[in-house]
This record gives sequence, structure tokens and C-alpha cells, in this order.
Amino acid sequence: MTKKTLASIATALSATLVACPPAVARDTAPAADAAPAAEIVLPDDVRWGPLNAARGDASPRAGNLWGDRTTPGASGFLVKFEEGFASPPHIHNVTYRGLVIEGLMHNDDPDAANMWLPPGSFWTQPAGESHITAAKGSSNLAYIEIQDGPYLVKPADEAFDNGERPINVAPSNLVWLDASDIDWLELPESAKVGNPPQMAFLWGNPQPGALSGTLLKLPAGFSGEIRGNGSPLRAVVIQGAISHSLSNSGVAQTLPQGSYFGSEGSSGHQITCSPDSECIIYLRTTGSIVLH
Repeated sequence: MTKKTLASIATALSATLVACPPAVARDTAPAADAAPAAEIVLPDDVRWGPLNAARGDASPRAGNLWGDRTTPGASGFLVKFEEGFASPPHIHNVTYRGLVIEGLMHNDDPDAANMWLPPGSFWTQPAGESHITAAKGSSNLAYIEIQDGPYLVKPADEAFDNGERPINVAPSNLVWLDASDIDWLELPESAKVGNPPQMAFLWGNPQPGALSGTLLKLPAGFSGEIRGNGSPLRAVVIQGAISHSLSNSGVAQTLPQGSYFGSEGSSGHQITCSPDSECIIYLRTTGSIVLH
């Protein structure tokens, strides 16, 4: 067991709430006179390029979903890893968070034994810490998020300690809460029985004015609306497929794993989970999430 393995569910919840520092003030609500904007990005629409240009074809491929990882500011992007990929020891200039979408990922100290993280896993990598990243599987895809760019790869001999500590959280270590546990998760009564939606807190503080990241698990066939309570909403489909439309638009689009939808202001997102399997969506918001 490596130093990053979380020994219990309680430890997992505690660590995810404090693992990363507060965000820079770049995910803020638009001015009152700005028109709400919404966007959708499918994996097929992503413009792929090398994650680390210095390694050329040996680098994983990366593509922005929102923001721009090469410039100052927060951003979220997809990364594809070839089967059997293993990086040399290296560091990053910024802390990042990761979610496994497809395949198996390993991210740890250079001398640590492989600890493969399956789809739905969450990890953080502090700025300055030497580590390796590896992938196992014919198709490997992860969502990566940073608080402030640009995202750079640097040699391990430039390592430093920024005071943060890394964590790896497998799906079995996540703590799922439903509407009976979360008094601000608004749901119709019909959705509170049987197999209701659930949320798992990953980082931050889900209080008014504070930035946080959560996973939302929806049962197969669920249909409802998600709003960011007037703040910017950024969402990535981690598992399953959903039908998505802007509320009252009447135009639905299927979003597979790795898709992004987001909005500024109070735009509502009507989503329907596939009837064949449950869906898991990563949500980054300021303040509470409205689901009804």
C-alpha cells in the first residue's frame, strides 16, 4: 500500500474536502447585464494536441473542454493515454485534479508499486512533487482540472514541497449521499424513493460563494434539471450517456462519456440518463447545486 492509499471511507471524505487550495478568482458569475451563455463539447469536437510538447509523439494527447490550459486561469481538459504508457519522473508547476473516465491509471511516487485506479476514481497531484503517471488498457481517458495555468511539465530535479499532499480515491472509497442527507439538494418527492440521485463531495466547500467539485450519480432513466444557482456551472460526463438540452429549448443531444456542458449565469440543463445504466457527472460550481 502506498502513502496515497486511503484506509477508510471516512478518511476519503475528509481528504477530498481539504486536498486542494481555494480557487483563484476566475470562476466567477458574469456581470448582471451579461447574457447567460451555455456550451457543449463532445469528445469528437475536442482539438487534440500533445500534453507535453517537448516529448512530441511520446506525449499523451490532450484537448481543452473549457478554459485554456496553456494560459493563466482555471481550465479543464481531457487526456488520452496509449496502452502501456509510463512517464519518466517529473513535476508540474501547478496542482491538478484528475478523474478516470476510461481504462486504468496509476499516479504515484516513482518508486511506488502500481496501484491501478479504475473509471470513476479521483486523484490529486500537488505542484512540485516528483511522480510518474502510467496507463493500462486499450483505451485510457482522464479529465484533468487546474486552478490556474499554464500547465507545465518540468524535470524531477526541480521538485519542491508546496505543503499539499496527494491523494488517490478509488470508487469504493467514495461516500455517496442522497437528498435525505443533503438539505440543499432539491428533488421532487418522486425522486426521493427507490433509487434516488446521490452526490459524493470531492473537494472545496459546497456553501454559498465557495467553489467545490462533486460527483452526481443518477439512476438509469432519471430525468431532471441541473442549475448552478446563478454561478458558472461546469459539468463532465464521467460514466454512462445522457440526453442533454437547455431548459425550454426542446433540442436534445446525446452526450457520451467525456462530454462537457456548462453555462454562465442561471441557465438550466435538462438531462436524461440512459435507461440502460446509471450516469455519473462531475460538477464544478460556486455555491449549491439545484437538481429537480
